[in-house]
Amino acid sequence: MLRLIAAALPLLLAACASVQPGMAREQVLSSWGQPTRTVALPGGQRLQYSQQPSGQRVFMVDLDAGGKVRSVRQVMTRSDFARIATDGSWTRADVEREFGPAPDNERVSSWDGPILSYRWREGMIDLYYWVYLDPAGVVRRAHEGVDWRNMRHTIN
Repeated sequence: MLRLIAAALPLLLAACASVQPGMAREQVLSSWGQPTRTVALPGGQRLQYSQQPSGQRVFMVDLDAGGKVRSVRQVMTRSDFARIATDGSWTRADVEREFGPAPDNERVSSWDGPILSYRWREGMIDLYYWVYLDPAGVVRRAHEGVDWRNMRHTIN
């Protein structure tokens, strides 16, 4: 497993390094292809490149009004999720602008509204981040949890 990770790491770093601030939109498209989604931002636009639902990364490429890259970042991180406000000031549109559309929209009997599910990884731990919306689409709750699907258990 460690060999696989060691072999994949340079490729992942090269992919991240291939898009840099100052590059033109056309260069980004040439390097990474069409984005999963494009979102208008004040003074520019955001190109969202999602690896969801199977992958655990979402890259945001922010462009200025002239189509030049301002920033590139991977947003499936604890610090990015911590920005989600549960005080009623964030809506589904805010979540999708910052993290892309959720690959899963779940419902449970104990919550009256959709639950957006994002897969991510921290270190060697596979995780979910759940964002609970009320029926009007306002964020009311958010938290992380372990993605148990890939966990290996041994019984002695």
